[in-house]
Amino acid sequence: MEQCQKCSGCSSHFSNLRSSIVDYSMSKHFSKDLDNYQQVIDKIMSCDKQSSEELHKFEEKIQDAYLFRAKIDGVHIVYAVSGNKIIFLRAFKNFKEYGKFLENKKAIRMMF
Repeated sequence: MEQCQKCSGCSSHFSNLRSSIVDYSMSKHFSKDLDNYQQVIDKIMSCDKQSSEELHKFEEKIQDAYLFRAKIDGVHIVYAVSGNKIIFLRAFKNFKEYGKFLENKKAIRMMF
């Protein structure tokens, strides 16, 4: 896979996928979890101004989707890259809730 020049500092998983991403979507939960969800989406999509470790931490692969976590202003953002789209799944202020969410693979798969 070809790496995105814009994301040269990003995790290898994300930078390899970035050039193929052309669209995004979000779950209903995501828009309810955050008031400023559009600002968060813009930060993640732009790959600017924060270390890549905070924006594109690879978690795991579920089916054909790559699951990532971003941490912005103390909030853990869970998103997946599937095909040519980023799907913003959930946002958690509490790390324990985030951990519980990751354990439920069936619920995550249903959000793709």
